Amino acid sequence: MAMTLTSPAFAEGERVPDKYTRLGENQMPPLKWSGAPEGAGSFALIVEDPDAPRGTFRHCGMFNIPKDWSELSRGVHVKSKGGVRFSRNDFGNTRYDGPQPPKGHGTHHYRFRIAALDVPELEMSDMADAKSMWDEVRKHTLSEASLTGTFDVH
Repeated sequence: MAMTLTSPAFAEGERVPDKYTRLGENQMPPLKWSGAPEGAGSFALIVEDPDAPRGTFRHCGMFNIPKDWSELSRGVHVKSKGGVRFSRNDFGNTRYDGPQPPKGHGTHHYRFRIAALDVPELEMSDMADAKSMWDEVRKHTLSEASLTGTFDVH
């Protein structure tokens, strides 16, 4: 069974509701995943906008998500000490920052990707950015699932 990633806030290809964007409440939408492979030690998440003017822009990186979790609740905030951690996003923040494409730039696609890892935790610097974190995740990925939402500013 392949891993799947869903959200009760929006379906694949649908618009991300305003409250989950930087123009709204800037909360992470609730996410649920299933079908993790046997032997998964933890999970990692990245949220990327491949349509950004200067190339892929990373809105969130999370890692060391416990292997017994199968969802992230709306607006999850995590302490940086032990357990689940955020890496630095391309805004320079260690948290989720939602969609905020440039006005008039058209529809952007936001890819939420969850990976099941073969290790219980990643050893990453507190200053690690989301790209570096995901590069490390790829070395340990057993399975991955994605969900894409869209957003635009008129």
